[in-house]
Amino acid sequence: MKRNYPVGIQNFEEIRKGNYLYIDKTALIYRLVESGKYYFLSRPRRFGKSLLISTLEAYFQGRKDLFEGLAMETLETEWTEYPILYLDLNTKKYENHSSLNEILNQHLEKWEAVYGDEKKERSPEERFSYMIEKISMVTGHNVVILIDEYDKPMLQAIGNEALLTDYRNTLKAFYGVMKSCDRYIKFALLTGVTKFRKVSVFSDLNNLMDISIDERFTSLCGITEEELFTNFQEDIIELGKENKLTEEETKAELKKMYDGYHFAEESEDIYNPFSLLNTFAKMRFGSYWFETGTPTFLVELLKHSRYDLHRLTEEMASADSLGGIDTMHTNPVPILYQSGYLTIKGYDREFQVYYLGFPNKEVEEGFTKFLLPRYAHLETGNPSFEIMSFVKDVRQGDADAFLRRLQSFFADSPYELARDLELHYQNVLFIVFKLLGFYTQAEYHTANGRIDMVVKTDKYIYVMEFKLDGTAEEALQQINDKQYALPFASDSRKLFKVGVNFSKEIRGIEGWLIED
Repeated sequence: MKRNYPVGIQNFEEIRKGNYLYIDKTALIYRLVESGKYYFLSRPRRFGKSLLISTLEAYFQGRKDLFEGLAMETLETEWTEYPILYLDLNTKKYENHSSLNEILNQHLEKWEAVYGDEKKERSPEERFSYMIEKISMVTGHNVVILIDEYDKPMLQAIGNEALLTDYRNTLKAFYGVMKSCDRYIKFALLTGVTKFRKVSVFSDLNNLMDISIDERFTSLCGITEEELFTNFQEDIIELGKENKLTEEETKAELKKMYDGYHFAEESEDIYNPFSLLNTFAKMRFGSYWFETGTPTFLVELLKHSRYDLHRLTEEMASADSLGGIDTMHTNPVPILYQSGYLTIKGYDREFQVYYLGFPNKEVEEGFTKFLLPRYAHLETGNPSFEIMSFVKDVRQGDADAFLRRLQSFFADSPYELARDLELHYQNVLFIVFKLLGFYTQAEYHTANGRIDMVVKTDKYIYVMEFKLDGTAEEALQQINDKQYALPFASDSRKLFKVGVNFSKEIRGIEGWLIED
């Protein structure tokens, strides 16, 4: 019987009973439970955080039957059942002051219905504290606390400072209860996408271990290459046949599209689980993870902070800065990392700095395509059509058509960009040539505001120089004077030298010259 792929299914019991594929993470989960008590884990959306919480819930319920054939079956010998307080903040839309209190009340009332509601008129944090103590006393076992997407209310309130402060204060008091109730707690895990340092759960709970960048637990969520090749061998072969690829070509395409996440300096490669499962379920490659979320807010942050998009391919950050997003309005890098749009690419031990970049093609291409209409003027309003058109122009050797299309991207540059016009030009050119690079060989170099481009197709090579408030003649002259085309002298492809001039006065491309 063909197994099912648990796309969108986050319940451990349903997966185990429904003939769904399960990647065995239980040895790591056992290690997590045995080596500590309080944990926080940050991972991007749709990366398996809720399934991890559900698996822990089944484990602490003593459900040995669900772990048959898994590593946990032999590791655990006691299978003690503990009382569990499971708080899921992922299921509600948080729009006003009452939204958060409603969901907290909903969970508290459910627990109070079982263990008593003597404190039901008190504040949420007082009721929570009382529940933890009473449940421990009544059952004779300490309480397990599992909080899924602890930060969802605050993420949805970003941009509304009053509401964000309100949610922050409510959760600060609520989560802070765990410190005073330590003697009644067996285990606690909070998951989320981000880490808000100003929430006291991370200051008052000084024994809360952040395992988000912890080499021991990097593969707790997501799928490693070993897990992919071990658990999906037949699926990989079938996927290859469906897409007319060999097994090795299929593995290479999966790696290029979905691999590349690293959650510590020495982390093994982690594949995006949501995209992998969708790919095998549908037997075709696609941008499944990217298409389930629109990073509009992140793009607004990039624009607000006057971010140079070229840095996306060579960003750096300290470990400390990656752990929080409280400065996101001036530094959007941590939230780009925590949201899964950037990942760790390397580490400098001397300066304790991480090098960041796009994890894979799905994210890189999807994010760059998303940026295009938000930075450039598109006459059709259709990014896919515009990209296809300028790629075809380049491939056909129609430099004039390509440059006319590029010129249109800068039409109607808003007046408020006047002081940042040079950065705006650089950002649009970065997007354009990044997109070109998915279909051609495109290289770009920036230095002191000057951008040189080289684009190669199977028939043509374009060497391009851009000037700001100069002339197209000067740009072309620089190509010749500095012999930028010399490395391609022996190449059989037709070479175009292109000089382009931007004008601040007209806020766009003033003219160009082409020499072949």
